[in-house]
Amino acid sequence: MLQTCTLQWRKQRLKIGLTLLIIMLSIIFLYPFFVMLMTSFKSAAEFQQAGSNLLPLHFTLSNYTGAMKTGNWLRYFENSLFITAVTVALSIILNSMAAYAFSRLHFPMRDFLFAFSLVAMLIPEQVIMIPVFLRLRAFPFAGGNNWLGQEGTGLLNTYWGLILPFIAHPFGVFFCRQAFLSFPSALDEAAVLDGCSKFRIFWNIYLPLSKPTLVTLALLKVVTTWNQYTWPLILTNSDSMKTVQLALSNFSTEFTTNWGYLLSATTLILLPVVVLFLFFQKYYVSGIMTSGIKG
Repeated sequence: MLQTCTLQWRKQRLKIGLTLLIIMLSIIFLYPFFVMLMTSFKSAAEFQQAGSNLLPLHFTLSNYTGAMKTGNWLRYFENSLFITAVTVALSIILNSMAAYAFSRLHFPMRDFLFAFSLVAMLIPEQVIMIPVFLRLRAFPFAGGNNWLGQEGTGLLNTYWGLILPFIAHPFGVFFCRQAFLSFPSALDEAAVLDGCSKFRIFWNIYLPLSKPTLVTLALLKVVTTWNQYTWPLILTNSDSMKTVQLALSNFSTEFTTNWGYLLSATTLILLPVVVLFLFFQKYYVSGIMTSGIKG
């Protein structure tokens, strides 16, 4: 009896310790965001004071209104929303179809091709930026190009130039494949007996059952696409094609930075991603667990 009570007490202490550790880590991670949020409500005069308080003495929305007047922010948000939505939608379709082929279909060199595709995960994005840029510039019949990809600008400074390089990625294929491998083969056998084609099995059975995995992949893709800075900076050259990340440079010059405007705009940019994550949080946790069931 004593031994059982001792064991329960140890488990309780471990649980309390882990809870305290999680709370401490959460405070550490959230503190910079809290500082950013509070600073965005400070006036310019209060922000410039040495040793100013963490909380603003007088809450003001002047930074938000001023920041949104510095440039065409409605257009910037429209660009980012469109690019992110199309990229995520196409990415989910293509990655899940490839994952289904690699996990449930049988064809020559299947495992070799899958392993070979994973090698791309080891290549940094910066290494392939210039080759991808050159291929997009030489895209036939786009931007004034002829069939040889000459005499024009191709897909530079266009939505498709910002979307195409990111719609397929080995991680998405790997992530979906892990979930598909966890499904019993009896599902496929029963569907075949009912006269379903391979595509119908994928579309009507695997996709609905993989909702947590697909939502998780979509959230990861949203964060990656929404926060892209380097690629839009390289590919676009007009204000009308700026994304929200590029638009943050409106508040910085060679000598000064308007921190109040910058932090308020950053808060607004961060808000959609946070809301989206909180709304789909249960699917995200479930998707992480599902995709790690079977290797």
